[in-house]
Amino acid sequence: MARPASIAWFARHELRLAWRDWLAMATGGKRTRGIVLAAALGFFALGLHWLANVLIEPWVTRGIAPGKPTLVFITGGGFLFWTVMLSQALESVTRAYYGRSDLDLLLSSPVSSRRLFAVRTGAIAFTTMALACLLASPLVDMLALNDGPQWLSAYGVMAAMSALATAIAVLITIGLFRLFGPKRTRLIAQIVAGIVGAGFVIGIQAVAIVAYGNMSRFSILQSAGLVAAAPDLANPLWLPARAAMGDLPALAVVLLIGLGSLGAVVVFASSSFGRHAIAAAGVSRSSSRRQRETSFRRASQKHALRLKEWKLLARDPWLLSQTLMQILYLLPPALLLWINYRDSAGIFVVVVPVLVMASGQLAGGLAWLAISGEDAHDLVVTAPVTPPAVLTAKIEAVLSVLGIILLPILLLIASSSVEVALITAICIALSAGSATAIQLWFRTPMRRSMFRRRQVASRMATVSEAFASIMWAGTAALLVAGSWIAIAAIVPAAVALGVLGLAWGLGPKGKAA
Repeated sequence: MARPASIAWFARHELRLAWRDWLAMATGGKRTRGIVLAAALGFFALGLHWLANVLIEPWVTRGIAPGKPTLVFITGGGFLFWTVMLSQALESVTRAYYGRSDLDLLLSSPVSSRRLFAVRTGAIAFTTMALACLLASPLVDMLALNDGPQWLSAYGVMAAMSALATAIAVLITIGLFRLFGPKRTRLIAQIVAGIVGAGFVIGIQAVAIVAYGNMSRFSILQSAGLVAAAPDLANPLWLPARAAMGDLPALAVVLLIGLGSLGAVVVFASSSFGRHAIAAAGVSRSSSRRQRETSFRRASQKHALRLKEWKLLARDPWLLSQTLMQILYLLPPALLLWINYRDSAGIFVVVVPVLVMASGQLAGGLAWLAISGEDAHDLVVTAPVTPPAVLTAKIEAVLSVLGIILLPILLLIASSSVEVALITAICIALSAGSATAIQLWFRTPMRRSMFRRRQVASRMATVSEAFASIMWAGTAALLVAGSWIAIAAIVPAAVALGVLGLAWGLGPKGKAA
């Protein structure tokens, strides 16, 4: 038995809560649902590994030499991946300060807030590492299978990079607290997380669009100019890439830097955790702004409900973290359209799928905020309004926001090709409608035992949204390509419908609401 209030005791507490959350999320207390989910995830993982094998097989066949082009490619791709890890870690650290959950109970108890901070920071690093390893596993596993087991050391590099990302996220959050105070830190941290997560990717895509006329990041990473300008092979910049390729001394150095940075930051920042968390709690509870006198206007029930949903979306404290990256990812296709306006019809094959996929992700985030993120659920269900009217207003509010964001891009496409604009609009509607439907099927007011997940969307719903959006994007790409290739669009469309059917079967479908 661990000694009460020790680090091991806190770690066991966090592990127990995480296991309970995951089990409830994955199975909902039903064994059959868990079996179906395991089978679906296994099939999905096999598909990703097959796709990764197709992509890397030509590279392995040519031979992967540890020269400068290979190091530039691995380092550049790894850095872009690391920025996404840093973005996720920054959002998680910010939620650790502002998300109340059980902090009120723990901080008011006679335990050390330093140990609590150390354990929760380690949990954030572990979660970031687990997600990174899960996303990169198809590529790493196929490289290890085709080129040798030395590539498995890439998992160690991701562990070190996750620890480093968490350490930097903690320093950024504390710096924001000291510069801007607890009142503005949450908003600024979400903006910084969105810009960090998408900014570097968008920047490289913008350079590729201007220089090469496409959005491929690989065009830049494989360019002769970048390789020539890169440092020599003895530069420490290449340590992570060498470690990922199986250089054990380099791996030891990378692990020492990553884990050492996290340990040093935990020691440095743990003393201020309780103070900043209490200050953040005071911000959310001290909204003593003077209320403006407003007169009620006569409006229909539907219009009043839509106004309510728009106002709640605008006031949601986590709105930016749910939507900013998806909105930023719409900028490269808009730039590509602007530069290649009326120049090449083939450019739509690249732009349209990106728009469809980003639209599905954006609609899913907004739908979760409006449907499952409702804090006043008891008040809403007791109002003299029918549940279908409430849900209809939420859906209309979400889709209208999405329409306002995408309308300028659709008009730009229509000025070049009305047919492509119509296909794009239909596929966007299918992608956004699928994401919204998935959120409807997974909607449920959180129970008291799930207090830590009140501001976190269901992972199953998130994965279903992403996969459905990818399939609708593939459908759009094949339809835009035209001629006989458009017939093949039946395949991704059928897969998307299959994902929706699986999500409908696994989701609680609002039975608890």
